[in-house]
Amino acid sequence: MKVPHRYLLPVFTLLLTACTLHPKYKRPSTDIPGTYRAEIPQDAQAAPFGDEKWWEVFQDKELQGLIRTALQQNFDVRIAASRIVQARAQLGITRADQFPTVSGDVSAAVLRSAKNKLQSAYQLNAEQLDVAVNWELDFWGQFRSATEAARAQLLATEWGRRAVVTSLVANVATGYFQLRELDLELEISRRTLANRQESLKLVSTQEQHGATSLLDVRQSEQLVYTASSQIPDLERQIQQQENALSILLGRYPGPIPRGQTLTEQFHAPQIPAGVPSALLERRPDVVQAEAQLMAQNAQIGVARAAYFPVISLTAKGGTQSAALSGLFTGPSGLWNFAAGLTQPIFTAGRIKSNVRLVEAQQHQAVLVYQQTVQESFREVSDALIAYQKAQEFREQLQLLTASAADASRLSAMRYRGGVTSYLEVLTNDTNYFSAELSLAQARFAELQAMVQLYQALGGGWQEK
Repeated sequence: MKVPHRYLLPVFTLLLTACTLHPKYKRPSTDIPGTYRAEIPQDAQAAPFGDEKWWEVFQDKELQGLIRTALQQNFDVRIAASRIVQARAQLGITRADQFPTVSGDVSAAVLRSAKNKLQSAYQLNAEQLDVAVNWELDFWGQFRSATEAARAQLLATEWGRRAVVTSLVANVATGYFQLRELDLELEISRRTLANRQESLKLVSTQEQHGATSLLDVRQSEQLVYTASSQIPDLERQIQQQENALSILLGRYPGPIPRGQTLTEQFHAPQIPAGVPSALLERRPDVVQAEAQLMAQNAQIGVARAAYFPVISLTAKGGTQSAALSGLFTGPSGLWNFAAGLTQPIFTAGRIKSNVRLVEAQQHQAVLVYQQTVQESFREVSDALIAYQKAQEFREQLQLLTASAADASRLSAMRYRGGVTSYLEVLTNDTNYFSAELSLAQARFAELQAMVQLYQALGGGWQEK
């Protein structure tokens, strides 16, 4: 049966576009749990914490400004953005292999011969215009597989940038909270130093009038020096923390503006973690690992296509004439068409080994993806535990600090009433100062755990 000519082109086009040799991609089984470990039951209607925008989580206006500056100027983010430009360009280069290449050539030559005894002088003119088309048919899907791999790699690069953004937002927030914690410690130390200096004056006056001993003066001095020794070290830490934050902002070291105090920072008592399966779609590193797996899966088709023949078409057409006026006349036209087929016959196992290599790399990518998923669940569980226990620890330290403050007040009253020695004042005042500093550190640890949980749940890469 003779097939009509009008059906040949559609059939031929279908053959060229339907064949690829890489396996159909399917997300690997991860057997994820139904809930996170240490997760507290939450209202089912509550929005998952990881879905919230970073400017909703971090409500300090100064902190929001720092994060925006970092997103614009941080070098890691800018480097990650440049990688996206490179990946997009690489996709364009790879995709271009699927299409024919067209080139043009224009030439003109003049040959003049001098007069001699055998012939008179003459001149030959030759003008030629050619257009050549070369097309390597993607019959086995080699170029389409390569394009699919490049497209998946572009996706991986884009999610890689989001992972950088998530990390940057978390680092800026953590660094800012650390700075405010150090500010609070410095405030406590200065206030304590002022109170102890007043107490030292009182004890010194009493010793001069014989109402107390020199030992009480020395013990009071210990309290003063303990508080004063904290101040220069805290000032050092504050300036170094400002320097670290400045680098995250893409600036040279300098001062950092402050907003809310550490105790004013927003954090919810309980945080909804959300559905565990959503973590696979939201965490940048998980999506990046899957995109890299998709790219490696497509590379198998590229490697397998090397088993089959390469089919190429070449066509060239143009005009040639001895006179420019006759360059486009009918008799001056010329063309040629050629088709070639190249089949590998003996490669000493090179193609087979390359296929095995790519398949092994794809298997490795599967394992990396599964490992990334497991690690993400561990990080969420760790962060949930850390946040819950940090809250409990901070609550207990609040009780301890309140008790220590009352004990310090009572011991001072007892000493002024002559009921006890200054050693009791020394002990209770030291305990109170230590409890205040520990409470400040516990408040920071609670905020830090919240930031880590937000990052572990895949939050922070959303941008306005």
